[in-house]
Amino acid sequence: MSQGMEALQELKTGVKATTAAEGVTAAVKREPKIDPQGRSYATGKRKNAVARVWIKPGKGTLTVNGRDGDSYFARPVLRMMIHQPFQVASRFGQYDIVCTVVGGGLSGQAGAVRHGISRALTYYEPELRGVLKAGGFLTRDSRVVERKKYGKAKARRSFQFSKR
Repeated sequence: MSQGMEALQELKTGVKATTAAEGVTAAVKREPKIDPQGRSYATGKRKNAVARVWIKPGKGTLTVNGRDGDSYFARPVLRMMIHQPFQVASRFGQYDIVCTVVGGGLSGQAGAVRHGISRALTYYEPELRGVLKAGGFLTRDSRVVERKKYGKAKARRSFQFSKR
């Protein structure tokens, strides 16, 4: 009868009733990962681009490969993409970002920086993980360019056909 009551209580509350024999498991509390300089580091990837990102509290400056972020990512769409994690987390202008990016084009590099910023934010402030995960910023976009096949002009494009 006691087991039946525990099962009903478990269904009602959604929490499994534990006994002393089973042991008590606590929820995992994530610790911030901050280096001695007060920064958090993360790697972001998109297409063939890889971004190494460091964030620390500051005025909101962005430095990409030693250049100002606004001059490196000149298109407003790319700048907006990079700042999305901060807007979702309500932390716009509170962190300085330093990153190095290699590979790919500007669009892939901007996506890699966004991915890296999102991961670094979760390392600096673990409580932001739920908000960023719900926004889809922590998922690595795995879409890459399809390889060219033999007998084809490109990956899928065939050569022009002529009957005569």
